[in-house]
Amino acid sequence: MERKKRLAWLALAGGAVAVAAIFAPAPAPSPESAPASGSAPNASAPAARESLAALPARVTIGKPRGEVFASRFWAPPAPPRAAKAAAPAAAAPPSPPPMPYRVAGKVVYEGGAHVVLAKGDRVFWASEGETFEDGYRVEAITPDRVTLTYIPLGVEQHIAMVSTLAVDAPRAATAAGAPPVPASRDSVAAQLRFEGPLQVRAGSPFNVALKVTSGQAVRASPLQLSYDAKLLEPVNVRAGGFFAEGSFSYRVSPSGSIFVGASGKGGVPADAEFVVVTFKPIQPGSTAELKLSSLILQGAAGRAIVHDQPAAFRTAIIQ
Repeated sequence: MERKKRLAWLALAGGAVAVAAIFAPAPAPSPESAPASGSAPNASAPAARESLAALPARVTIGKPRGEVFASRFWAPPAPPRAAKAAAPAAAAPPSPPPMPYRVAGKVVYEGGAHVVLAKGDRVFWASEGETFEDGYRVEAITPDRVTLTYIPLGVEQHIAMVSTLAVDAPRAATAAGAPPVPASRDSVAAQLRFEGPLQVRAGSPFNVALKVTSGQAVRASPLQLSYDAKLLEPVNVRAGGFFAEGSFSYRVSPSGSIFVGASGKGGVPADAEFVVVTFKPIQPGSTAELKLSSLILQGAAGRAIVHDQPAAFRTAIIQ
């Protein structure tokens, strides 16, 4: 018991000594160590400043070249863009479509020139100044060419005055004195004839049909009919049965001409109606006449078929 008390007092005494050491005031400096008032400055200061001045100047840190923590992309850089392409050249002026017509024949009637133009399987009679539905106008017809104007662009185009329809004429004997060779079906000339009444009454319309027989297929046929305008008046012009399912066009001239362009499927005609004209007789006591002035029979292969000239049709006009 005594021993425990003694240890407790020793612990308290040690704690008091420690507290006194902590809170005790610091000792005053000795007179020898403190500098005297009014004494000269330290003599080593100038030397220290000269040493610092001799040191190299320090380069300041510049702006960062990039973000320190930016993401990195290790793919190779894209090639530089090519120089901007030069501006496109000025657009070419519009041009007309390819010429759709070709010359199939030419007729001079009453001092005026007329041409037969073919477009595909269709044929047209044309004269100067005439305009077609596809925008072409016939400007001039000369001995060597036909001039057409494409109206939407005002551009002139020329067609050489050369018929594109070759003639399928019978071939001559190759050797002199050789016996004649019997004509084949294809080499026989086509036969044409008019069919109508021999007598008509003035003022009463009647029909006249032009018929054809051929050993070859006929695809198209431009033709011209002539009549006496003082005796006959055309009332109607229509396609015959041969061209009933094809293309048909016509134009009547008051001076006494009928121009017809017809095309069909290319059948072989056997006394088939080509065209039918309805006339009204005008002057009684006279004989009216209708004749074929020109005709081109175009075969299935685009070649012209030889044909005979039919006799003119005549009819008596009575009261």
